Amino acid sequence: MSVAPLPARVEDTVEIVAGIAVPDPYRWLEGDASVPGEVADWQRAQASHAEQSIWAGHDREAVLALVERSHTGAWPELPRGGNGRWFRAEGRRLVVADEPYGVGRTLVDLARFDAPGSTAVLSWFAPSPDGALLALGVCTDGSEHNRVELVETSTGALRDDAPPELLHSSWGGGISWFPDSTGFAFLGLSSTAHDFRQVVYRRKLGMRGPSAIEDVPVPAGSREYTRIQFSPDGRWAVASHRVGTPFPVAVRDLADPAAPWRPFLPSRPETVVGHIVGDRYVAVTDLDAPRRRLVAIPLDAADPADPSCWTELVPESDAVLRSVLPVGDALYLSEFHRTAARVRILDESGAERGTLPLPGEGALAAPFFPLTGLAAESRDGTFLFAFSTLTSSWGVYRHRPGGALEVLREPEIVIDATAELREATASDGTAIPYHVVRPRGGSGAAPVLISAYGAAGIPTLPQYQPDLAAVLASGGTVVQAYLRGGGEFGSAWFRAADRERRGTRDGDLLAVAEDVVAAGIAAPGRLALSGGSDGGLMCGNAITARPDLWCAVLPRAPLLDLVGGFRNPYLEFVIRKAWGDPDDPVDVERMISLSPYERVRPADYPLLYVEAGANDPRCPPWQARKFVARMQAAQRGPAPILLHVYENAGHGSGTGHDVIVAQDAAWLACLLGALGLPDPVRPESRR
Repeated sequence: MSVAPLPARVEDTVEIVAGIAVPDPYRWLEGDASVPGEVADWQRAQASHAEQSIWAGHDREAVLALVERSHTGAWPELPRGGNGRWFRAEGRRLVVADEPYGVGRTLVDLARFDAPGSTAVLSWFAPSPDGALLALGVCTDGSEHNRVELVETSTGALRDDAPPELLHSSWGGGISWFPDSTGFAFLGLSSTAHDFRQVVYRRKLGMRGPSAIEDVPVPAGSREYTRIQFSPDGRWAVASHRVGTPFPVAVRDLADPAAPWRPFLPSRPETVVGHIVGDRYVAVTDLDAPRRRLVAIPLDAADPADPSCWTELVPESDAVLRSVLPVGDALYLSEFHRTAARVRILDESGAERGTLPLPGEGALAAPFFPLTGLAAESRDGTFLFAFSTLTSSWGVYRHRPGGALEVLREPEIVIDATAELREATASDGTAIPYHVVRPRGGSGAAPVLISAYGAAGIPTLPQYQPDLAAVLASGGTVVQAYLRGGGEFGSAWFRAADRERRGTRDGDLLAVAEDVVAAGIAAPGRLALSGGSDGGLMCGNAITARPDLWCAVLPRAPLLDLVGGFRNPYLEFVIRKAWGDPDDPVDVERMISLSPYERVRPADYPLLYVEAGANDPRCPPWQARKFVARMQAAQRGPAPILLHVYENAGHGSGTGHDVIVAQDAAWLACLLGALGLPDPVRPESRR
């Protein structure tokens, strides 16, 4: 074990927030580590210490090989069609072919966008309806900030009329092509990425200079995401607003070029998310239905906000509706029941035609947020989807209404493991489901990793994840918990751990952990925890609340300092949505009690390994630096408190493959050591 870096110095900094004094002894670690100086030196020393500590006694090549193998089954970028052509990502190449996975030709290689010391990553891609052009988002520093490039399908040449504006991320779904392929709308930054000010732009092909602003009537002061949806016939445009709980904020009748946008639905907590079908907006909504129902809203209604003009196509049931997609003259309605995916096929009146024959009990691939999912479309009358389970990686399939299921790509990996759905009981009596995934033949107490999230209404689903697959391949048992705050069981499940009830999620996690121990699933002293982003905050609260419960806690790209987040424009936006008002002393007191950085006290802590990205725009690396500095000072036990901030890395989706593999390998090696599991066998040793 290497010698730990010197402790971080302490300052007498105090922040006054809503009249409350909040000590911030490591504020100086919010400095810019990209420039030479004390912060950069401290961060570099921490990374070196973490690398030496984690890899001591481990076979790096064997671990890397297992991680690479696990990633061969990672979530695929689905092919997208345009006028009989199909475009797909193959590694770092964009290929065009006559079939989704047909023999084709390379249209563009992302290597052409690489810069010294940086690797270009594909954020999204979107072919024009006529198939003549391919638009793609390119990120070069892991930050998710991406620029639009336009490629001629016939020649592979880059056009010189791409917009100069930067997109903050792919959460807006990239660009929205005009139905006639003459241009597109997109959500871009109006100033620096740090300022986080986004507006909707309109751009015609051939345009030079700045893009035109599309004057969509979004709520005053809103920093939320917006996506423009066009009807295939070019008659209607709808602006959907809010990334996690979208609603159609405005509509425009394009039959009259002079007609302005007009308000559609007012801003309220409920979700109304769907697609234009004829002259109606067909959408999944949780208005008066926590598990959601399917409705149709006339686009030309005098008062579309009056539910009396809505037509209910599918009422609320015991299944949780997720999304709807028009496919030819059918509607494919995706839902899940006890976390498992189901798809019903309906006609446009809501009458059921049948169900989609899925390959097993698992999950359909979909973006984290419903707004991003509005980029999905069917231009050829087929439903193209990816599907996986907890024990098999992603396959790609196609279905035509009335036809048989076609397998386009088989899953690369099938894990020899079993999955069992169990329940823990929270302190208020609520049943909290969780899956136990064990290597086949495993029984009794074992080394266990709990993975969970429980935030933002994002559902955690029984799907393949490369990092968890590597744990199973190493002989560990994985517990995937479905905590309140997520969207697995509808909006009531989400709201039960949102804003003033945020602490409910932390209690649910402890209930699952204690149940896993009491049931004899986890061996004594061999229970670990991992989670990313907001799940990293969950990890920080778990280690400070119950350090005795865990042998290791491994937050990834975490949020850890809520009060510090008030000073960051993007985090301030997120915190106001999910936690409360930074100007309200009652809300601030609650947030202090739920902020891991504020909860650190001297204790005997288990191993802590915090992983962050130097260019993370959502959870900046100073969040991790400050928490680790405070934890190192508070540690009274022998376990190491480790931090590695990776260069050219962000929150995940903008990070290059090589960096992701390095991150996953270090995370796995650290976890194997903490759980007492052996290193994987090198591939050549299996012969």
